[in-house]
Amino acid sequence: MVVLSLWHTKLLLLTLSSTFCSAQIPVTIPLTAPGNAQGVSRSLFSFSIEQDRWIDWIGQGPANPFFFNTLNNLKQIAHEPPRIRIGADSEDRTTFDPAVQAAQNNFPAFSANVPYPEATDNVVGNNFYQLASLLPPGTPVIWGVNFAKNDVPTAVQEATAIANAFMSPAFKKSSIMLEAVEMGNEADLYANNGLRDNTWNIQTYVTQWTAMAEAVTTAVNKILGVKVPLQGAGFATSSHNAGGFSPQGMFQNGILTSAAGEQIKLISQHHYSGTFCTGNLDVLQNLMSKANIRANLGPFAPDIAAVQQQGLTYILGETNSYACHGAPGVSNTAGAALWGLDYALFAAQMGVERLYFHQGIGYKYNFVQPIALTRSILDGTALAQPLPPHIQPLYYAAVIAAEAIGPLGITRVVELDVNNAQISGYAFFEGNSLSRAVFINLNAFMNGNRGFQHLTFNFAGVGTQPTSVIIKRLFLPTADATQGVTWGGQTYETQDGKVAGNLATLAVPVGNGVDIYDTEAILLTFG
Repeated sequence: MVVLSLWHTKLLLLTLSSTFCSAQIPVTIPLTAPGNAQGVSRSLFSFSIEQDRWIDWIGQGPANPFFFNTLNNLKQIAHEPPRIRIGADSEDRTTFDPAVQAAQNNFPAFSANVPYPEATDNVVGNNFYQLASLLPPGTPVIWGVNFAKNDVPTAVQEATAIANAFMSPAFKKSSIMLEAVEMGNEADLYANNGLRDNTWNIQTYVTQWTAMAEAVTTAVNKILGVKVPLQGAGFATSSHNAGGFSPQGMFQNGILTSAAGEQIKLISQHHYSGTFCTGNLDVLQNLMSKANIRANLGPFAPDIAAVQQQGLTYILGETNSYACHGAPGVSNTAGAALWGLDYALFAAQMGVERLYFHQGIGYKYNFVQPIALTRSILDGTALAQPLPPHIQPLYYAAVIAAEAIGPLGITRVVELDVNNAQISGYAFFEGNSLSRAVFINLNAFMNGNRGFQHLTFNFAGVGTQPTSVIIKRLFLPTADATQGVTWGGQTYETQDGKVAGNLATLAVPVGNGVDIYDTEAILLTFG
């Protein structure tokens, strides 16, 4: 028996009638996939992990059960695990020492703006890399090595240790693969950070990268017995033309013509919707903005086209809401889940293969806090009691996307034309046939009466018109809530990170249309 809360009951009953609707919005949905529908990866939502505290994420000895479960939840839905990139700022602060058991880190003092700072330096040993065998079976991993130091022997040492780990029996048993090696994190900023002099530009980057890549690939190819894929770029910004740090600039300067450059398979761009690096707060509704999301991603269209013209894969290799670990009261809220869902689906529509949402211990924008925390993630104040491992609202965006994309590996997606400034819609096709749709209402509900709109559907093109629709709702108490979120009546806010509660969906005739509330997402499955 399914037991619904009073609020869920109200939502489901109102769906049956548009009597109280503030407006009706007709939406045309194609029955067959149009030409601009994009193939979408089942691991569209993947994760970038700050390397300094990798051991806290993965566990030492047995796997960290909470982190494992949150990854495995997504694998069970999509039949493909999220991919993991390990690196980021601490990638360029890491050196290898075989005498070190796992890792030795030095951390600076924390502050109100940065409650959980990154390590200033990291020394790692073989076991540091071996621990990736504890990820869910079948997980592809991208691992970063230190390019900032511009020390080829150091980079070769790191890459050799990585390759040896992935050739070990534990990795082979779990089918955990080295998807790519990345060299350097946000190298376009090296001159700003004192890591290169003021002559640093795209030409000198390509020259130095190629010299290091030749040595790294020679060593790693020999260990693996195959040519290791490389992930290129990883820039914080893009000039969007051949004159600066960008994919176009790399290609113009011949990065693909060397033996190592021929092993580049992925081009990574880092991108955030804003920054909290100087402690400037932002308004949640600015993040939850359909127009801002599109304006934020739109400038990367020429970069994506340039990468695809070379037959390479374009990813957002590090991304999230606000740089420097997120903005308090924004990145950690329920509203961020709606932002993340729309952001990722729109990126897929543009041709982004995968988004690696950055995560670090205690970061505000995390999907998951994998260990107990003793300081507030918002301002660094001491907590009365340690806060156990838990998911944050953004995690639900990954769950919804996995369900919408489905497990078959043949799904295509297209953005729908929704005549509303704050409601986004996407149709999903298995092969060529319409299967599901997602609608996202980005209006930030804080208190008072919750507004809603009524969607009606017109089906276009060749195919069988659906007669019914199953509605599944993401309930968010308010846009600024940090807990109490449910998806189809179920919650992932549990001690073990696994889903709990009874599933609550509603099947209605498709001709009835559907209500969508402010600060809500819905998944429609057509039948």
